[in-house]
Amino acid sequence: MTLRILQHRAADGTRSVIAATADAAHFVTGVDSVRALAARAIGAGTDLAGAIDSCGLGTTVDIAAELAAGRLVSPIDHDDAAHLIMTGTGLTHLGSAEGRDKMHRDATAAERQTDSMRMFLEGVEGGKPRAGETGQQPEWFYKGDGSGLVAPGAPLTMPAFAKDGGEEPELAGIYLIGPDGTPFRLGLCLANEFSDHVTERHNYLWLAHSKLREAALGPELLVGTPPDHVEGTSRIFRDGETLWEKPFLSGEANMSHTLANLEAHHFKYALFRRPGDVHVHFFGTATLSFADGVTTREGDVFEIEAAPFTLPLRNPLAKATAATIAVRSL
Repeated sequence: MTLRILQHRAADGTRSVIAATADAAHFVTGVDSVRALAARAIGAGTDLAGAIDSCGLGTTVDIAAELAAGRLVSPIDHDDAAHLIMTGTGLTHLGSAEGRDKMHRDATAAERQTDSMRMFLEGVEGGKPRAGETGQQPEWFYKGDGSGLVAPGAPLTMPAFAKDGGEEPELAGIYLIGPDGTPFRLGLCLANEFSDHVTERHNYLWLAHSKLREAALGPELLVGTPPDHVEGTSRIFRDGETLWEKPFLSGEANMSHTLANLEAHHFKYALFRRPGDVHVHFFGTATLSFADGVTTREGDVFEIEAAPFTLPLRNPLAKATAATIAVRSL
């Protein structure tokens, strides 16, 4: 039975955890965060489902109604935002090189293979190693910390200096580092790995700049064996009308890397195995409205939905006001 875990915040600020199956959703007694639930599971040597069983279930809850009321928050967070690390990998999906290649290819060098295409093809060749072997390392980027994690329904805000604010519909892996430094995958979430594609297109060496943006997770944490094939739809609404809509695929069957290979190359760094830290790692996408010539603007609403998740992820686009920054010498 598919298990999904959510985080709830009542009007008075009280936090709760919700466990949802196809049959019903219930509040979980005795814990107020998914991180606390995961820590309990690690300490007891069990899994999340076992930890929920030991806590017990309370009253039923309508998760669709709670989402509509704005009472579902991101399904993972940390009391100290600096200890939630957002990262990602790109060029990981079959077909993901096409849009990137268009951005990075110069008309005068049409016969020369771009670095993006080379990296993609290396992933196709070596991104799915046999068990026990080390596969090709992927493109990797730093996204930010927990201060940039946006709740379902909340605005995705691009900086005043941004050239673009574009959606990236994908899956994100959620991890908690155990007391001995072992990374534990809690599950997968729907995600909008919000990026600045105009900045990236100018020069692919600006990828790092383009990725330092907010990101949003869908309200549900999907627990258990990751689905091999995920089909979803990404949409942009403007003034209540559908501006753009396109299906997207994810899951290992549609990827050039295994999740295990992407995880191995992320957690090989001791820096990312610090006990108690939470990691949100975005696995990449092959579907972008930007590649279809769409230019977003403030007020547009991004929507991402995919089975086996039952709730969509929606976030409006906003733009921050310019900030005056001055470095002072001491």
